[in-house]
Amino acid sequence: MREAENGMGEALKKQATAPFSPFEWLLSLRYLRARRREGFISVIAGFSFVGIMLGVATLIIVMSVMNGFRIELLGKILGLNGHMMVRGYVSDISDFDARVASIRQVDGVTYVSPLVEGQVMASSANGGSGALVRGIREEDLKALGPVSGGVLAGSLDGFDEGGGVAIGSRLARSLGLRLGDNVTLLSPRGASTPFGTAPRVRSYPIKAVFEVGMSEYDASFIFMPLADAQSYFKTGEGAVTAIEVKIENPDEVRDFILPVSQAAGPSLQVYTWQQLNQSFFSALQVERNVMFLILTLILLVASLNIVSGLIMLVKDKGRDIAVLRTMGASRGSVMRVFFITGASIGVSGTLAGFVLGLVFCLNIENLRQGLSNLLGTELFSPEIYFLSRLPAVVEPGEVMAVVGMSLFLSVVATLYPSWRAASLDPVEALRYE
Repeated sequence: MREAENGMGEALKKQATAPFSPFEWLLSLRYLRARRREGFISVIAGFSFVGIMLGVATLIIVMSVMNGFRIELLGKILGLNGHMMVRGYVSDISDFDARVASIRQVDGVTYVSPLVEGQVMASSANGGSGALVRGIREEDLKALGPVSGGVLAGSLDGFDEGGGVAIGSRLARSLGLRLGDNVTLLSPRGASTPFGTAPRVRSYPIKAVFEVGMSEYDASFIFMPLADAQSYFKTGEGAVTAIEVKIENPDEVRDFILPVSQAAGPSLQVYTWQQLNQSFFSALQVERNVMFLILTLILLVASLNIVSGLIMLVKDKGRDIAVLRTMGASRGSVMRVFFITGASIGVSGTLAGFVLGLVFCLNIENLRQGLSNLLGTELFSPEIYFLSRLPAVVEPGEVMAVVGMSLFLSVVATLYPSWRAASLDPVEALRYE
């Protein structure tokens, strides 16, 4: 009998020389299986697994949705408004054709369009609503992908011929207008009379109905031929209110301020999309960072559950630790056994959360519609969130950062309980029983 025990002890000593040997994995996986007397420990391990899984999945989903928000909103805003806007300090821009031709010569500029803009009251027999009229040439309007690619009714062909406008789908719906109906535009910038300024009122037929996909634009934009807009807002044939400019890379827009300003000429000011939308995108970035920090607490709490579960497991397995040490297992071997036990919970929870988060992101719009139908209410209302669909863009770098952080917290959480188990002497370990 004694010879058999000595032989087993020699075997353990030989296996202990190789880290993460088969017997260490065998004991670790055995400790993960629930037994009647260890049921509470198994429950803690289960909660730790679920917590890490939900934490990783939630972080991936939230970060992807925030990325989708920024990319979609940026695409809609820049797709319709351009990357730079050139305006006069006091008056409208005169001799705009020469200025447009000069700006087009700047390297990196891909789109230049003269505009006439003005606020109006759009009305019909069914009601009225504020709107932004933008006078634009047909070729420039067709170059705006969100508009030309989102025409729901009518056509933009022959737009320069005048006599009609293109209107956003939500604005047409709120006014009860369809293709061919007349929309009445009222501008406060009318003719001066002895009794004051008289508002200018004109009616235009609807030649096209478009949908950009951003509710704010679909409910407020009206495109008018440039010549009609110059006549309506009394700018004159040789003047416009702004020149819109697009470049190859919107993030490098600051580098184009000086060359575009020089090409445009004196007495004109250049505004970038970052300046015009700074508060909006800054708020999105702050919200994104705060959400990341808050949701990281889920992973931290789940990691603390791993610590408490392993400490209870070490206390429950005190006799086993004493037997292993007596039979020749090294401190490192005991530490690795409990390290594998705790790390297995974290790694499996991280992988499950990774898969769950990706599946959710890839089907997020279908899930939104299903929940809306199930609950009988509209989730993610376009009037509130600006977009007509729930976007989710998965960034591989961010996903890897979330997975790496989860694995790091899971590993760190196992170090103290594992070290505690390895530091117990056989005699001290028996006192836990």
